[in-house]
Amino acid sequence: MSAPGAGRGGGAFVPRPLVGILLMMAAASLFPVMTGIAKLLSERYASEQVIWARNASHLVFVLALFWPGRGLSLLRAQRPLVQVARSLVLLMSTVCAFVAVKHIALGKAATIQFVTPFIVTLLACAFLGERLVLARVAAVCAGFLGVVVVIRPGVDSFQWWDLLPLAGASFYAAYQVLTRFVAGKDSPETSVVYSALVGTAAMTVFLPFGWTTPVDAFDAVVMASFGILGGIGHYCLARAMRHAEASVISPFNYWQIVGSSLFGFAVFGEVPDRYVWIGAALIVAAGIFMAWQERRGGAAA
Repeated sequence: MSAPGAGRGGGAFVPRPLVGILLMMAAASLFPVMTGIAKLLSERYASEQVIWARNASHLVFVLALFWPGRGLSLLRAQRPLVQVARSLVLLMSTVCAFVAVKHIALGKAATIQFVTPFIVTLLACAFLGERLVLARVAAVCAGFLGVVVVIRPGVDSFQWWDLLPLAGASFYAAYQVLTRFVAGKDSPETSVVYSALVGTAAMTVFLPFGWTTPVDAFDAVVMASFGILGGIGHYCLARAMRHAEASVISPFNYWQIVGSSLFGFAVFGEVPDRYVWIGAALIVAAGIFMAWQERRGGAAA
């Protein structure tokens, strides 16, 4: 999963709301496909290898895209320790997401992960000094209620694997908050390269313990390229933030829930139960309400 951050650092803001919305929809369509491919690969390969392949192919893609124009300056960060920290928590988010989809449906995992904006709100209040007004409190409570409806702890259908997307959402929220510290200091290209580089280096350590040679050319090609979907998705996301305010485009990111459910049904025969849809409706409504409140507050300011 991916959600829009708060920053637009590294580029001029050119207001084109429709372009921003279309770019967000493109990103929200690519991320479920990438996660679905990870689920497919995880049926035959260890999670360590799948996660390494996702990061390594992403790294090769972004280096090929940005290195010719930037060279070594691409790696120069004003806050390198923060870049490493944000990259590590993003990696942990990916680990939680990819391991989770081995055991639970794609649509269910995507729905739970969309608690991220509400965790970001709490972390921003605690560490960035942002105000936690009543409207935000109500949205956060509704969002977490939606997750409880989806997971339903204490009932027979509950699995401990259901908590992994929640952990992944927490790590991704920390990643977004850390991204705010580097926004405006380092370019989006530098941030994207750091994320892929640190993730690849970290997973390379574990690779010898879980490596399986791809069984055929198709698996090899998919493993060598599926991280590119994430790279293109994150690039679309960064470009979207340059054309529209986060409060305008963030509701369209919820298309990932629909996309994940469609992919899960088409490829794995997964059909989300009514509790997933009820919880998703609560989460989406709370997220849209919070985005509307942010936009109204920004207009008033």
